[in-house]
Amino acid sequence: MAAARPMRESPSDADKGRSPGIAGIVAGPAPAAPLSKSAQAIAGAYLRRILTARVYDVAVETPLEIAKNLSRRLGNQVLLKREDTQSVFSFKLRGAYNKMINLAPEALRRGVICASAGNHAQGVALGAKRLGVRAVIVMPVTTPKLKVDAVHALGGEVVLHGDSYSDAYVHALEIEKAQGLTFVHPFDDPDVIAGQGTVAMEVLRQHQGPIDAVFVAIGGGGLISGVAAYIKALRPEIKVIGVQAADSDAMIQSVRKGKRVTLGDVGLFSDGTAVKLVGAETFRVARALVDEYMTVDTDAACAAIKDVFQDTRSILEPAGALGVAAIKQYVEAHRLKGRTFVAITCGANMNFDRLRFVAERAEFGEQREALYAVTVPEERGSFRRFCELIGPPGSAPRQVTEFNYRISHADKAHVFVGISIARRDEAGKIARHFERHGFPTANLTGDELAKEHVRHMVGGRSDLAQGERLFRFEFPERPGALMRFLNSMHPDWNITLFHYRNQGADYGRILVGLVVPDKDSQALATFLATLAFPWVEETDNPVYRLFLS
Repeated sequence: MAAARPMRESPSDADKGRSPGIAGIVAGPAPAAPLSKSAQAIAGAYLRRILTARVYDVAVETPLEIAKNLSRRLGNQVLLKREDTQSVFSFKLRGAYNKMINLAPEALRRGVICASAGNHAQGVALGAKRLGVRAVIVMPVTTPKLKVDAVHALGGEVVLHGDSYSDAYVHALEIEKAQGLTFVHPFDDPDVIAGQGTVAMEVLRQHQGPIDAVFVAIGGGGLISGVAAYIKALRPEIKVIGVQAADSDAMIQSVRKGKRVTLGDVGLFSDGTAVKLVGAETFRVARALVDEYMTVDTDAACAAIKDVFQDTRSILEPAGALGVAAIKQYVEAHRLKGRTFVAITCGANMNFDRLRFVAERAEFGEQREALYAVTVPEERGSFRRFCELIGPPGSAPRQVTEFNYRISHADKAHVFVGISIARRDEAGKIARHFERHGFPTANLTGDELAKEHVRHMVGGRSDLAQGERLFRFEFPERPGALMRFLNSMHPDWNITLFHYRNQGADYGRILVGLVVPDKDSQALATFLATLAFPWVEETDNPVYRLFLS
């Protein structure tokens, strides 16, 4: 879990007079930094655009709701700006329509085209339907089917191309030129930014009391640019904090280096923010006006989706939950109480089959589940004694979330146990509790091999796996990717273990046991070195030694 980090190492002239502002949160949150004259000019120029933006032909003013359960748990007031309740379940229709309504009549008549990971696509399709013009939408092949179907339903012509927004963008520019269409950019356009800024206009109108910070997810930067411009023009004391997925942090890297940075790859779990290169205009605005930046990982996003569901009974997409996840991290790191924070829940276009992955990882993101490998003597009464340690007589029993065991030795058994915990520090205390009572225990709560694979495979020993080596691979979850991986394996290598489970995540994970002849050792090394995706050899992992070797 990553926290806010220092970003601006060499402020430009545009930033002079304004504190670097993105201070490490260990020392506590600093006040919002004063705006320089150039930053005031940027905010002022966008204020006029936002106040005159045309968005309410298609958008509605969404509610600003208190997350009662989460607020109570954190000891701070958490307000959710419910952009997930728009007709297309995202804020994107605001900027798209504002851009289209401001086009010259001739440009609009030719038809429009856009590139989008899904939410902007629906905004453009809806706007085009309202205005009676053609809309061509280029979307990555990784776009959730839910979003593709929604664009079709709105009358958009869908073209699937590439693995990310950036790939789709390049292809959209080719079609624009070939067919004479008008491009509607999803973020790097002043009219789009102004349309998104109306979200902040509503927030300040709906809550006129103190607000300590507004947390905004960042993909290409359109939403945070509009939000920051409006807030800094009218309420500069409110901090604006940008949030990115840890594996898609193009804006953070760009601000740190003082120029736009193109990422080689982006994570696809938060597909709504999977952008390799932020916009030139959004970079200029965000760099001048955003106070801090934070990253959150996949598990934290999953936990935030669960938090919002528990408060609203609505299911956000990962991008929509980033702001909530960041508030939780911010509060914990600063040990804050009694503050007011706003998270913009910017989207709810979630594929149903991804919920399985979200549900499984949410407990780890919240650190509400601990995993252990416990060695229990194979003797009368020992198993009962261990169970009593989990839930001591006369006390409320701890909830056992998982319990896997298979006999493997005459004198001892290895038990895989999952236990619900209320606080993060409980995991270590429980392990020490087991140890003190004579049960050797390995705390596996942070072990990726245990969480992803071994928990589903305990007991899989074989006398036929002599000389086995164990490898864990990750590959982008694309159609046919699994078969391509299998076909890349040497036909003479004996696969002694294979575990794959599709959970709706952006990456497939495979655990493979291989028995490779000595003469092929160099071939194996070459295969691993030239492999196009990450791998880890787990042969010496203690989890493997306990349960599979």
